[in-house]
Amino acid sequence: MQATQPAPKPPRLWASIREALRGSHHHDYTEINLDRAILLLAIPMVLEMSMESLFAIVDAFFVSSLGTDSVAAVALTESLVVTLYALAVGLSMATTATVARRTGEHDPEGASTAAAQAILLGVLLSTILALIGGFFAPTLLRLMGGEPSVVRVGAPFARTILGGNIVIFLLFLNNAIFRGAGDAAIAMRALWIANAINIALNPCLILGLGPFPKLGLWGSSVGTVIGRGSGVLFQLWVLFGGGSRIRIGWSRFRLRAEVMARLIRVSVPGIVQFLVSTASWTGLIRIISSFGSQALAGYMLSIRVAIFAFLPAWGLCNAAATLVGQNLGAGKPDRSEQAVYRAGFYNMIFLGTIALVFIIFAPGIMRIFSTDPVVVRYGVHCLRIVSAGYIFYAWGMVTVQGFNGAGDTLTPTYINLVCLWGLQIPLGYSLAHVAGLGPSGVFLAIALAQSTLAVVGLLAFRSGRWKRHRV
Repeated sequence: MQATQPAPKPPRLWASIREALRGSHHHDYTEINLDRAILLLAIPMVLEMSMESLFAIVDAFFVSSLGTDSVAAVALTESLVVTLYALAVGLSMATTATVARRTGEHDPEGASTAAAQAILLGVLLSTILALIGGFFAPTLLRLMGGEPSVVRVGAPFARTILGGNIVIFLLFLNNAIFRGAGDAAIAMRALWIANAINIALNPCLILGLGPFPKLGLWGSSVGTVIGRGSGVLFQLWVLFGGGSRIRIGWSRFRLRAEVMARLIRVSVPGIVQFLVSTASWTGLIRIISSFGSQALAGYMLSIRVAIFAFLPAWGLCNAAATLVGQNLGAGKPDRSEQAVYRAGFYNMIFLGTIALVFIIFAPGIMRIFSTDPVVVRYGVHCLRIVSAGYIFYAWGMVTVQGFNGAGDTLTPTYINLVCLWGLQIPLGYSLAHVAGLGPSGVFLAIALAQSTLAVVGLLAFRSGRWKRHRV
């Protein structure tokens, strides 16, 4: 008699995807198959990054209907919020690295203490900034060059965003805690909740739909703060309720000077790292603006398209950072290194595929966003040149996050300074104005500088000094 064949098992890939979306506390990411660990962490992190960008899209969509002054007020406020983001991102880097290291060491108490101290530091910083922003919002808008009509419309908006910046800090920090612990699915859900409420409230409060008052631009800030605040409440409920790998009790919030000092020491280079990168793009905008508004518009549109392609890539990079931190904590530096190389390879495949799409279909993509033929021409040129270096950027992004996951935030800060300020901006100016290439010179400088950053980052990573970094 012929033996009965067992029923075929469902594909492991789909099972892993479902598990990644559900989240699981049963895996030790320092022990399971490395490819599976990357997949389980990367999927929710990719979705988390996508949700983060949706905040700005929703706000821009509804605010654009309120007129030029409102749009200008949002732009000026966002330029002020960059400083908040820098502080929050820098502290988040330190938090992820520290929590991941303690998790890899199988020290849940140390991870909980680090998480609580990071939250405490975030609350202290955000309170100081809230007082400054709440009281001086109109003055800050005027200092940024806002006209009287813009300041009048934008002051309530800026006061609410800056005064309520604690939700920005905590949303970043709590998700950094979850990522460091390996609870990427919880971080994803927090952004889903925050974004869903933001999408629902913004049109109601801006336009006065149904029972809601018509608040105009101020309504956008109120909806955004409530949405982010709801996400923070969910995060805190999970952290205090024990739904995460990390559980925080009130006793953890007693000041621990040594832990706090370590977080600050790792955070400061991370803050500078973010500001260096952000400011370099501002410098490029200044160079391109000298060639007229159409060149600038084409550049801005193409870069926005490029950024959306990077969102899933950053999910992979964050997964690599978590694995680096946890495996260093577990005493497995070689596995940490392999995690970065594997994530870099997958990132290269992904961004390389996106690059082909952009190079081939750039005209059609740009025509979705503009009907001006000159703007489209600049945008197509920029998108094709910049995307030609995507396979290099893939490695640069992952190695930078590998350093950050190890708590070595200083090395990528130096790399950014040299490659972005020492090379990208001077080269962009020289190719555009001295060599006479115009905006194309700036586009070419981006591709060359970012590719150089990837090569330098890989060489520095291969040296292995980050393996000895203590957090």
